[in-house]
Amino acid sequence: MNLKVISRNVGVALLVCSLFMLLSVFVSIAEGNDSGLAPLLISFTLTFIFGAFPLIFVRRTDRISLTDGYLIIFLSWLLSFVFGALPYVLWGGPFTWANAWFESVSGLTTTGATILEDIEVLPKSLLFWRSATHFIGGLGVVVFLLLIIPNSSPVRLRLTHMELSSLSRDDYSSRANKTVFIFASVFVAIWALAFVSYLLAGMPLFDAITHAFSVCATGGFSPRNLSIGYFDSELIDILTIVFMLLSSIHFGIIYMVVVGRSLRPLKNPVLRFYLAALAVAAIITSVALKLDGTVDSWGRSFLDGTFQIVSYASTSGFAICDNSSWGPLPCFMLMIVSLVCGCAGSTTGGIKSDRVLVLLKAVRMQIQKTLSPSSLFEVRMGRRVLHDEEIYPHVLYIALYFLLIGFSVVSCMILGDPHNHALTGAVSMLSNVGPSIGDIGSLGNYNMEPPHIKFIFSLEMFLGRVEIFPLLAVIAAIFKRK
Repeated sequence: MNLKVISRNVGVALLVCSLFMLLSVFVSIAEGNDSGLAPLLISFTLTFIFGAFPLIFVRRTDRISLTDGYLIIFLSWLLSFVFGALPYVLWGGPFTWANAWFESVSGLTTTGATILEDIEVLPKSLLFWRSATHFIGGLGVVVFLLLIIPNSSPVRLRLTHMELSSLSRDDYSSRANKTVFIFASVFVAIWALAFVSYLLAGMPLFDAITHAFSVCATGGFSPRNLSIGYFDSELIDILTIVFMLLSSIHFGIIYMVVVGRSLRPLKNPVLRFYLAALAVAAIITSVALKLDGTVDSWGRSFLDGTFQIVSYASTSGFAICDNSSWGPLPCFMLMIVSLVCGCAGSTTGGIKSDRVLVLLKAVRMQIQKTLSPSSLFEVRMGRRVLHDEEIYPHVLYIALYFLLIGFSVVSCMILGDPHNHALTGAVSMLSNVGPSIGDIGSLGNYNMEPPHIKFIFSLEMFLGRVEIFPLLAVIAAIFKRK
């Protein structure tokens, strides 16, 4: 374990955070030195010092072990959470240490769950920082780090394999460094397109910037208490649906469609499965809303139902209505899509549609083998044949995913779950969706949860963002003797 190499690379991640804190300071100055100026200026100074110190005194090197790579990504996220909470703590108000930690983790993991009961009471500079954490976390603090590491360094390959899901690399024929640049370029392009579109749709400049930060990262933080519903614009609602969909699709597919000027990548079986599942879920939810009498018109029911299904499936968490009064069937559909979520290679959380499709194909193959033991069957993803050693990790991940949900629910119940949010909250947190149903629904918040529940939920948000296995690898590396 090389602490000098680790500290230098973690310092880069902190400098990225400090850069956006500085931008938030400029927002405060533009707003006439609002109440967020001092907290953000102090936070920027401390974060910059801690980030720059190892870069000044530690010599640059390309040598890095696998254990060092694991610890770099782990500590980059952890310290970003800590320093990201400083502006909230120093500003005060509803931000106790537990609340500030929860808000920071939620922002950087692009979960979008909040403890704020009145979001608009915050100064614009702090609201800007809050949404900017989505941009940092969506692109990934380690992706920022990878962009400045020499192409020849083996750390690129190792950290890329941790920061980006293994599923996200299935459609890439490029090397690890190009994969990182593809991911970053598509991410920034979606943000820019969303920003311009929101402006043209009539959204104010500040709202357009912050909502674009959130939608490209599928985060969900909004500077408005009513989220997207505040604008009462069907055009903005539809634009948000489009950008939530784009951000939940494999970025490699988007890149190949644009650069290759071909629609052939859209024939990807995972993409077709994802879009078909969304369509079915949206239709069921919309019809149920109308039949339940939750909304008055079919048009409204399809807009509300489609928006919320896409919002939860993409793990964005935006809202145009309050789903706390929805009936059992629509709420059940929201929970189902919260588990499956979008495609690998995007900024979504959850199990991923890729793994679910692999599981379904594996189950079908096993049934066929049972009915015809002497025949040969195989699992295909497009033209590619998946062997057992490729299927097994994804099936294992799904099993581990539900095991963690169960462990979280039991832990919350043992320590005390006064509001009975253990199950719904666990699903939402591990999938990085943010809102759930009931009191913690689309327009709800987690302020009423006790500190120990917030800590458990924070851990789940982190596990969901790094997809479980990297964190387990860090723990194993720490306790490994060799």
